[in-house]
Amino acid sequence: MAIKVMGVAAGRKDSNSEILLKEALIACEEAGAEVTMINLRDYNIMDCTGCTSCTIGMSQGKHVGCILDKKDDKKKIMDVMLNQDAVIFAAPTYDLMPASNYLTFAQRSLSYETAFLETIGAIEHKDRVAGLISVGGSTRAWQAMALEGMQATMFTTDFKVVDMLLATQVPGPSQVLLKDNLIERAHKMGENIIKAVQTPVEERGWLGDEDMGWCPNCHSNALVLGEMQWDGLHYPIECQVCGAGGNLEQTADGKWKFVIQKDGLLKDRTTVAGRAKHLEEIAHTQGGFFANPENREIVASKIGRYKNKQFKGI
Repeated sequence: MAIKVMGVAAGRKDSNSEILLKEALIACEEAGAEVTMINLRDYNIMDCTGCTSCTIGMSQGKHVGCILDKKDDKKKIMDVMLNQDAVIFAAPTYDLMPASNYLTFAQRSLSYETAFLETIGAIEHKDRVAGLISVGGSTRAWQAMALEGMQATMFTTDFKVVDMLLATQVPGPSQVLLKDNLIERAHKMGENIIKAVQTPVEERGWLGDEDMGWCPNCHSNALVLGEMQWDGLHYPIECQVCGAGGNLEQTADGKWKFVIQKDGLLKDRTTVAGRAKHLEEIAHTQGGFFANPENREIVASKIGRYKNKQFKGI
């Protein structure tokens, strides 16, 4: 059976994001993969309403889906996407972060939380890999949260990111065609995707640039000072993306590196087990709120101050 690879673009037609994505998919096709591609601009994707119905259901051990599933194209895309062996995502960044249409699509995936759905037996586990492509007109300084923002949307639907490409300084339409190195790197990503799928699941690992990012676990470039978590766990330094915990250590040559401590992957968001820890947090915080009628009585007694207050709009 052919490897199934899907491409998801969020940029302009026939421009930088689409070109790099198509080059990666061409490599997959050359390797015999069955390739599908969409551009999110062709679909109606509504904003998450924040109704929390999906997480309320999760806190009660139920799968309720999304209230918008019958109103837009999100479910139609997800039904295909979650059946792939690999997906390559490509999005432009206009100001530090991935484009808003990509984030609108990705942030609607909470109702598809695979760790939860697998835990309650609603779906069977499927191992998937992903490649991420971010494109912008500046150096990394103005794309500082682009790949990291895309990485942060991979966990919910259980995609293991095996390669990432940050295409910089290509602000003009299709300008990436002037940079053969980026085209070649996109083709290499497609080859890496096929290699990852053909590798036994337990042996799959990072195939991108070896020295990419601070975090040795997910290769993100984003570290933050740790803070006390809901269950008392604390790390001095955390990876902002995958949640790995550890500290900075200085090497013999005077450079710094992020070293993950012994229990630092306890809540690793790239794993089902790590995300299941977050489900415990949801059950504790949201489940605890709804389980106690007194909480809702207190909210009802105070909401009038804000519900009845109106300000001049525009």
